[in-house]
Amino acid sequence: MEPTIFTWTSWMETLCQILHSVIPWSNACETISSPFDIYKNAYFETHMMVNSPEQWIEPMADAGVNLYTFHIEPVKDVCNVCRLVQESGMKVGLAIKPATKVSVEELARYMEVADVVLVMTVEPGFGGQSFMADMMPKVEWLRCNYPNIDIEVDGGVGPKTIECCAKSGANMIVSGTAVVGAPDQRQAITQMREVVQRYLK
Repeated sequence: MEPTIFTWTSWMETLCQILHSVIPWSNACETISSPFDIYKNAYFETHMMVNSPEQWIEPMADAGVNLYTFHIEPVKDVCNVCRLVQESGMKVGLAIKPATKVSVEELARYMEVADVVLVMTVEPGFGGQSFMADMMPKVEWLRCNYPNIDIEVDGGVGPKTIECCAKSGANMIVSGTAVVGAPDQRQAITQMREVVQRYLK
């Protein structure tokens, strides 16, 4: 595994990949397409915070998305959505939010088809929320039971909380506000990557 820092900054040369979140507005496809015109070789993830993720699979695949992450809570047939994502040529990411009624152990039924599991460390919504350290047992359980899967954390993650995430087993980091608001964005990204690298086995 390699440490991955997703962010919204312009320091493309320091990033392994880019996260480009998508919400269901009328021009979402145009929105997701625009970064590909600039960053031809970037690796793009869409974090789909939508009720019907299957509706967006084809447009995102056509736009060139590499990793399609969706929340399992509103989905009746998770395996079917995973299959559709795979058939479209994208990797599958499964996301759970803090207040979910789905236990992390219940993810076991989907692990054969998942490439990434995203553990949200804030409730989905606006940036700048406080990091929820009580989500780390979920990350620890996933890393203990699935040592080779990519585990992503998103929400309130920055230089002050990165060690907690990395120590628990996360190797994919989404950081927005903490990086954008940093005096030296490149240094913030590099610092977080180095912390994650220390904990990778």
